[in-house]
Amino acid sequence: MNDKYASLRLKNQLCFPLYAVSNLITRKYKPLLDELDLTYTQYIVMMVLWEEKQVNEKFLCETLCLKSNTVAPLLKKLEEKGYVRKERDSSDERNLVITLTETGDALKDQALCVPECIAREFDLTPEEAAMLYQTLYKMLEKDK
Repeated sequence: MNDKYASLRLKNQLCFPLYAVSNLITRKYKPLLDELDLTYTQYIVMMVLWEEKQVNEKFLCETLCLKSNTVAPLLKKLEEKGYVRKERDSSDERNLVITLTETGDALKDQALCVPECIAREFDLTPEEAAMLYQTLYKMLEKDK
């Protein structure tokens, strides 16, 4: 390929290493989350709830950059497992309120090792990790 098409080389694409690393990270999480009986997406929902205790569906979708039609089945599964409770807001029936249950909160202790295990997998220095976080969140902010 001549220089006219250099921008089309896979090694020159920002999207490919992001895509590949995203897949790699998801694969690394899988065995850890299997022990918790959670998918990765269920895990990130739980992380929001461990922090906030109660949120509405819109907040959850915005925080996780997910659509409602993706979040709804996740919440159904989490409710079936007893980790969350879903209720319509009495002042606005369109608003779905999700509350962390005691069982869901107790799962937090079992999940405590997950971030540390993942961090060890990638062997980044604190400086490298901070720079990566900063860059990725900067990119995400551009979409808002």
